[in-house]
Amino acid sequence: MPSANPLISDRFVDFLLYDVLDAPSLAALPAFADHERETFDLWLGACRRLAREVLFPTYRAMDEAPPRLEGGQVRVHPAMRAIWKELAELGVIASTRPASVGGQQLPLTVSTLASAYLMAGNLSAYGYAGLTTGAAHLIEAFGDAWTKQTFMAPLYEGRWTGTMTLTEPQAGSSLADVQTRATRTDQGHFLLRGAKIFISGGDHDVTENVVHLVLARIDGAPPGTKGISLFAVPKRRREGDAWVDNDVSISGVIHKIGWKGLPSVALALGDRNDCHGWLIGTENSGLRCMFQMMNEARLMVGVNATATASVAYHESLAYARERTQGRPLGVVDATTPPVPLVEHADVRRMLLRQKAIVEGALCLLATSAKYADLAEHATDPSLRERSRLLLDLLTPMAKSFPAEYGFESNALAVQIHGGYGYSSEYLPESWLRDQKLNSIHEGTTGIQSLDLLGRKVVAGGGAAIMTWREEILADCARADEAGVDRARTQSVRDALERVVALTGALGARGMKGDVNGMLAHSADYLQLASILAIAWMWTRMSAAIAGRDEAFARGIERAAMYWIATEVPRIEVLARLCESAEPSYVGLDPADL
Repeated sequence: MPSANPLISDRFVDFLLYDVLDAPSLAALPAFADHERETFDLWLGACRRLAREVLFPTYRAMDEAPPRLEGGQVRVHPAMRAIWKELAELGVIASTRPASVGGQQLPLTVSTLASAYLMAGNLSAYGYAGLTTGAAHLIEAFGDAWTKQTFMAPLYEGRWTGTMTLTEPQAGSSLADVQTRATRTDQGHFLLRGAKIFISGGDHDVTENVVHLVLARIDGAPPGTKGISLFAVPKRRREGDAWVDNDVSISGVIHKIGWKGLPSVALALGDRNDCHGWLIGTENSGLRCMFQMMNEARLMVGVNATATASVAYHESLAYARERTQGRPLGVVDATTPPVPLVEHADVRRMLLRQKAIVEGALCLLATSAKYADLAEHATDPSLRERSRLLLDLLTPMAKSFPAEYGFESNALAVQIHGGYGYSSEYLPESWLRDQKLNSIHEGTTGIQSLDLLGRKVVAGGGAAIMTWREEILADCARADEAGVDRARTQSVRDALERVVALTGALGARGMKGDVNGMLAHSADYLQLASILAIAWMWTRMSAAIAGRDEAFARGIERAAMYWIATEVPRIEVLARLCESAEPSYVGLDPADL
């Protein structure tokens, strides 16, 4: 039976696709010519059904019975095999890929929102598919004919799963310190030897094989990131008519705070000097190739974080409407019946904040996905370049905002449930645990902040942020024309100009060699830029809903009002910290801690 929790609002998703983003316009591009609104709705409907009827009912069981290591093999919850079959048969893995590789060539804009339902239903179960899509797409983009035939096809078909295998115990996020070695052979493959850790989906008993995309150094390669190559390393390899162990062993299973249905493992490669790997791309270009999968994964984590916040928001909203407790302010007669929690102003504050975070983040992810569609498929070269600039700029925000603010949103869901919220008999505590991983997955928030301020906003002489400025100003003008409160759009304009000026000042510091002065408060910069990005999203949504008088429209209007009134003023405080390079932690002697 379908769950009472909608996971994500269908009405809101339809509003985003058709009123805010005009998704049917993408069908005018040659790449999407076989699609129209009807096919978009069919795909959304199929994913909604799968999420509500199959994935969500298995979430608790998978959370309570995490993977275990038995005899060198990781065993996962048995429900995952049935789930995987449905995901593969529906075509989730290759939904956005061309028909030539077995895909449906759906716009990422549509696929992103459809996948959000699957993530909200059971994020761990979807994780297998998301990682496999990324691995197969990487081989599609950079593999030769043999590696595509050998590895890509089984991945897209769902017969195998894939991973991204970057992190090493001694290196963490510092990929310049990768030590895994690759030795040439005269048989067309390399022999790999090394250790990897925190590899999501790195082993399981769901499919017959797992393909690891491994970063390693070919013997004699230069140090640092310039000496890293990329290899396809299967768990099992074919020798003649037989499948044999490829010397990829599991040295441990990580016991995680959340995402418990998706195994995270430590891998040992080549303990018997028999781990075969095949080069993907050219030698020493591994990190450049891997950035494709990393950037896709960052957006996937952002969607996952939004979906995790969304399912908890809808759970707390339903609870607040049903649970009676206390009486309104000013009512002192104890004989009057208690009222639903939602009747209390402070509960409405928490619910509205959740709504503003969840729906603002989902709009940001869908907008980023549309820029990705246009960057790859637009027929106008200038539009492709403009969209690429905006996608690159927004990616750190689209990854980090839903993770950081989503954690706060999940905490509010726990708070609304009161004592029940922190008990494992209710689901909000498990979603709170799941959410915490998203600020760490695929580059921590600190790494994203350095990427945004140290690279994205200053690249090309600030071309990206000036393009972003044009987009925001254009949307503010459209909101004015639609009748949105001009005081609100002016607040967004003022905040925009403050951010642009701040960016110029910080960039000038960096150009003068004061890198610390530029980047010391990069986390604050990422936060203020994200606040602006969400204010921009709410401005776009306000323009699209203006003039309607119904509960849905009033909810959009209130969330927009709330975000711009309560969060946008914080941009000034954060900007002052960035400008002043406030020294409390910058100049802190670690010995003083």
